[in-house]
Amino acid sequence: MIKQYLYVLGVFFCLFPVRLYAQEKNSYVLTVDEMFSLADQNSKSIQLHQTAIEQASQGVKVAKTAFLPTIDLSLSASFLGDGWMSDRDFSKGMNASMPHFGNNFSLEASQVVYAGGAIRGAIELAQLEEKLAYLAKAQNTQDIRFLLIGYYLELYKLNNQRAVYLKNIEQTKMLIEQVRARQREGIALANDVTRYELQLKTLELALTQVDNSQVIYNHELVTVLGLPVHTFIQPDSTLFNMTIPLSTEDNWQEAAVESLPLLKQADMQIQMNRKQEKITRAEWLPQIAIVAADHLDGPITIEVPAINKNFNYWYVGVGLKYNLASLYTTSKKQRLNKIATRRSQENYLLTLENTELAVQSAHVRLAEAFVQLDTQEKSVQLATQNYEIINNRYLNDLALITDMLDASNSKLSAELQLANARINILFNYYKLRRVSGKL
Repeated sequence: MIKQYLYVLGVFFCLFPVRLYAQEKNSYVLTVDEMFSLADQNSKSIQLHQTAIEQASQGVKVAKTAFLPTIDLSLSASFLGDGWMSDRDFSKGMNASMPHFGNNFSLEASQVVYAGGAIRGAIELAQLEEKLAYLAKAQNTQDIRFLLIGYYLELYKLNNQRAVYLKNIEQTKMLIEQVRARQREGIALANDVTRYELQLKTLELALTQVDNSQVIYNHELVTVLGLPVHTFIQPDSTLFNMTIPLSTEDNWQEAAVESLPLLKQADMQIQMNRKQEKITRAEWLPQIAIVAADHLDGPITIEVPAINKNFNYWYVGVGLKYNLASLYTTSKKQRLNKIATRRSQENYLLTLENTELAVQSAHVRLAEAFVQLDTQEKSVQLATQNYEIINNRYLNDLALITDMLDASNSKLSAELQLANARINILFNYYKLRRVSGKL
């Protein structure tokens, strides 16, 4: 049963890379700028924030309608029953005939000319909410781009790892042939061949894991970008030719203060709370409006007996409205608004502090990545020299098979770390751009 399981597992591992290579035949070379452009067009998260912007823009238009006059129109028809009259002590009651059809038509218009700044403040608050929606989209775009660049560079790293594994698999196969030849001559043991065959299987398994990881990260990329599910993305090989500016930390800190959407959002929230304070203060002031109305009523029931005629009248004037309850409720609202403003100010200072820390950390890590690259390049050079020396000594019976395996593993590890070091420079550079709002 175990042998059958191992056979099926071996067939799976042999066939699975073939499927991956078939996907590579339909690969799509995608640059970073093209990837960002596709994300702006197809990302569901960015589209959601675009809809929020449209909603906020419509909210501004709705707020501006408060400047327009209000017009009320009413029309009714009714059946009037007969009236009844009596003395004040309800004696000597008698019926009073009434016209039974009643009608009413009224048209009333009013235009607010003064509201203590409440209307203007509401419009400005809606405009700030619109700006906040734009900033939320900008921040979301930064987040989506950094997520995508992480997937993209991970694919790049996996491609490099795949190339390293393929190279080492090829070298291991050549070494196996050499050891087998030595075995036939009686110089090497069968155990030596077994050790290298075991190393070969380990390398092939690692290659399969790399291929599987490529499938996973590729699927995540094409999903966010809205590409067909079977698209296989190949990172742009010219990415390493990009010149990375070595600006000072102070320059990046200044860029973050000027450009980071999170900071702008925190500052915008302060402005919105202050605007809300202004709107609340307007409750202490009266509202003044110009009013005009026209009424047509029938019958005329204020006369006894009622007059079965229509009566039309109109008027134009100035109306004043004041909410007396504001004298004892508005002060509490004002205290609440002031607390909200103070909280938003504290949040801005906290966001500024976190931004400064993030920029400083990202800048240090970028400089560290360059040092790491220099170190790994030297490590690969030394590991390659050591491998060649041990290989020659082993072929001349001057080294053990364990020495050869150690040298091979050290060379493989150094090559993988060099590939990762190059990717880490780009990752830390894009991270620095993201925390400074420049991605």
